[in-house]
Amino acid sequence: MVWLVPVLAVLIGGWLLIKNLGSGGPEIQIRFETADGVIAGNTELKCRSVSIGKVTKIELSDDLQSVLVFCDLNAGNEHLLRKGTRFWVVKPRVSAMDVSGLGTLLTGAYIELDPGSGKRGGKKWEGLETPPATSRTIPGRRLTLVSDEARSLIVGSPVYYRGFEVGRVESRDLDMEGRRIQYEVFIEEKFQNLVTRNTRFWNTSGIDISAGVDGFKIRTPSFQAMVAGGVAFVVPDGLPAGEPVVDGATFDLHRDADSAASSTFNPTLELLLLFDHSVRGLSKNAPVEYRGITIGRVRNISFDYVPELDNQMVPVLVEIDPNLLRASRKDNSPEENAKQLEEAVHIGLRASLKTGSLLTGAMYVDLDYYPDEIAAELSYRGDFPVVPTISSGFAQLEVKLSSILDKIDKLPLDDAVKQFAMTAEESRAVLNELALVAKAARETMENPEFKQLPADFKKTIAELEKSIVSLGPDGAVQGDLLRTLDEFRSAMRSMEALTDTIKEKPNSIFFGKESSRDPRPKAAESGR
Repeated sequence: MVWLVPVLAVLIGGWLLIKNLGSGGPEIQIRFETADGVIAGNTELKCRSVSIGKVTKIELSDDLQSVLVFCDLNAGNEHLLRKGTRFWVVKPRVSAMDVSGLGTLLTGAYIELDPGSGKRGGKKWEGLETPPATSRTIPGRRLTLVSDEARSLIVGSPVYYRGFEVGRVESRDLDMEGRRIQYEVFIEEKFQNLVTRNTRFWNTSGIDISAGVDGFKIRTPSFQAMVAGGVAFVVPDGLPAGEPVVDGATFDLHRDADSAASSTFNPTLELLLLFDHSVRGLSKNAPVEYRGITIGRVRNISFDYVPELDNQMVPVLVEIDPNLLRASRKDNSPEENAKQLEEAVHIGLRASLKTGSLLTGAMYVDLDYYPDEIAAELSYRGDFPVVPTISSGFAQLEVKLSSILDKIDKLPLDDAVKQFAMTAEESRAVLNELALVAKAARETMENPEFKQLPADFKKTIAELEKSIVSLGPDGAVQGDLLRTLDEFRSAMRSMEALTDTIKEKPNSIFFGKESSRDPRPKAAESGR
């Protein structure tokens, strides 16, 4: 009987120990950069605000670069540990998108568990420093966008379809192998079928200001997109929607809406153009048009295509889509394209440079038929067919202006000015002689003997004296003659200045001469 009490105590203790061990869950380890807000024995582990465990201890990692947080899960929650499960600390956070975690100011921080969908198991996990935009348990479509630059897109940036928010950016990362930026994007379930194979995505972040053939363009997205960035998508006009995509589909993230629209362009024919004049204002991706219809773009401008020309001609390589010039049912094989191009050149197809915008000076390539041009045959430089070129209207205008200026330079303006000056000197000598005659006449009139002459003769002599006085040094005629001479000299100087200005800058005829000083406000001038 004495041993009965100890035996019962051992049995009861063993039962309680087994029950306690059986009622507890597994211990897991989560690695964070810091343990800010996490307290051992106090911080809870939750899933959708339901407590499923507690932090038992916190240790520094062996490399002292992070902390290890150990948590015990409650029994029955082992199924939450799957491949893809994510952990992060919920605490007050303020970002450009929203303010979250304010409730933890009273209750304290806690660790949130977002269960994955992969294989069960796992004891060691990597925690997230920032919470994900959406939980994996929320149904929807998850896509990957790839871009050459990050710009201002951040986690939580909205995703728009025709201006309506349908999702958000969940994460962004730098692909070290591909050297590109990868974004994970979430589209809500009710909008997921809007994303199809032919969908195009582009960045709507910030204010986009560009200048080109179409002039200046300014795009201003919503205020939210300006602050936090944004992504927009749509199926371009003229393309079928295609089949809906599945989770994990990858799309290119274009720089802007124009880049996304031009991505549907499918060039199948490359042409080489050789210009014998300046191509200033022409840039890569400048449009190639046929009677106002964009059929291609400039691919490159380089002397590498024809090095034997020794820089006498400027080579411009363009790429066009011949399908834009014919019905879709026509044959579009390379042989048929070459045949049609040869016929088009023979009947007058020529390329020229034209000004797309007088404000920006941007140029574009224009293809059109000129029946009056001398017949030409299609030639080749390497693998590239060469389409003949002609001077544009502006270039022809420059040639005519240069011709006019050359003719003006050949005029004997200096000789004319010298002859005019000699004539003026001779006139001044004549006027001096007339003044002497007038003086002699005045002395004659004062002579007493002159008074005996008839009155009519006196009157005639007085009128003659008056006329001579008007021609003298102080007379009106000589003053008018001198002013005319000064105005003629000023006109000659203005003509020479105009000739020099047009030679240096022909487009000054349209835009005027650049001012060499800053303009002064009218208010400042009037108050001076």
